[in-house]
Amino acid sequence: MDPTSFSLPSAAYLFGGFIFSVIGFAAFRYGKKMESMNAMLIGVALMLFSYFISATWLLYLIGAALCAALYVFRE
Repeated sequence: MDPTSFSLPSAAYLFGGFIFSVIGFAAFRYGKKMESMNAMLIGVALMLFSYFISATWLLYLIGAALCAALYVFRE
C-alpha cells in the first residue's frame, strides 16, 4: 500500500460510526441485563460493522437496517 494514498474518513462517516457504536453498546448492555440474545448480538454487530465498511452511504444503510432489526426482533 502506498503511504501517500491514505485518506482519512469524512466527518459524516466518523459521526455515523460513533452513533451506531453507541447504539450498539446500549443495545448490548440492555440485552445483557434482560438476558436477550437478539439484542446482544445485534448490539455487537452495530459496534463492529463500521470496521468493515468504507463507503459512508453503506455505513448508514447497514446501520439503519441493524437498528430496524433491533426494533423488529425485540422480545
